[in-house]
Amino acid sequence: MDLKLSYKNAERILEVEDGEVPYLRYPLLSDTGIVKHGFSTRLGGVSEGCYASMNLSFTRGDREEDVRENFCRIADAIGVRCEDMVFSQQTHTSNVRVVTEADRGMGITRPLAWQDVDGLVTDVPGICLVTFYADCVPLFFVDPVKKVIGLSHSGWRGTVAKIGKETVRKMREVYGCDPGDILAAVGPSICQDCYEVSEEVIRQFQEHFSEKDWASLFYKKENGKYQMDLWRANEMIFLESGIKTEHIAVTNICTHCNSEVLYSHRAMGDQRGNLAAFLALNEET
Repeated sequence: MDLKLSYKNAERILEVEDGEVPYLRYPLLSDTGIVKHGFSTRLGGVSEGCYASMNLSFTRGDREEDVRENFCRIADAIGVRCEDMVFSQQTHTSNVRVVTEADRGMGITRPLAWQDVDGLVTDVPGICLVTFYADCVPLFFVDPVKKVIGLSHSGWRGTVAKIGKETVRKMREVYGCDPGDILAAVGPSICQDCYEVSEEVIRQFQEHFSEKDWASLFYKKENGKYQMDLWRANEMIFLESGIKTEHIAVTNICTHCNSEVLYSHRAMGDQRGNLAAFLALNEET
């Protein structure tokens, strides 16, 4: 699978597991030896039409049986089980839920028991956290010391609300995690070159980010719109949360630039499927 990188001379940030069901993963996280994780592509599923082929959303109008088969396929590829998955219910909040053993299967084998949840954290081995995307930013968190994981969805609203920082706060307060131990990754999502936003959006970033950082987050164009860098914003939020620079991996893969293999709302509109991020603690941990 060929992917266009959003900047050249990138280090080994993301690897492609290029089997019958390809997916992306971070060596930073895999090398811990305590997690299974991945970020899906459009390839390797059974969905048809505008959902082709690895659609991972039950809410976009696709056939339920096709979506379930897609989940079975990606689960097998990553090495997790569908019955162990727990879904978010994303509404662009900064709400982070603690996932317990009682939540296993929520969203896939039984209905979700919550609303307005964009982030998930757990210390339960085997449970696979799942969040959904089509340009927004996936945020992965792994604490190899306390053996705690987090997975959060961060669009521009979630980034302004600093859901990444809220995820770290939840890991610290509930499980006693030290931010200095946490490994974190900014996942495949829309790059700055592709992400045009209005002045109204920029004003909110100006309210929540230091003026000294504005030049590295956005720039204004002649048409009065701005190009926004959600990757850099979330990296800043990681650092602000106490995560070490050497513990951070930032994607160089843009969903919009690669819309032939990754769903992109900006490129495809509403008639499309959804990608998903997966993160689970190994059961032997």
